[in-house]
Amino acid sequence: MTESKIVSELNEIFRDLFDDDSIEVTRKTTADDIDDWDSLEHINLIGAVERKYKIRFTMKEVSSMKNVGEMIDIIMERAK
Repeated sequence: MTESKIVSELNEIFRDLFDDDSIEVTRKTTADDIDDWDSLEHINLIGAVERKYKIRFTMKEVSSMKNVGEMIDIIMERAK
């Protein structure tokens, strides 16, 4: 699985979850960059990503993710 494919799929997830078709995530995207990305939406986002990729993030991974790039790295590692 390529990083560009993951970014494209994450864009769909973010757009659906936040109901905003203008969202374009990058490796550097953080919660500060997206309106309404609060702790509750973070939980919903993690769940949506886990369902999409059929993976489970550990609590440590969830609490330490600083940006979308770190999420992409974990997805790519698990997709191997």
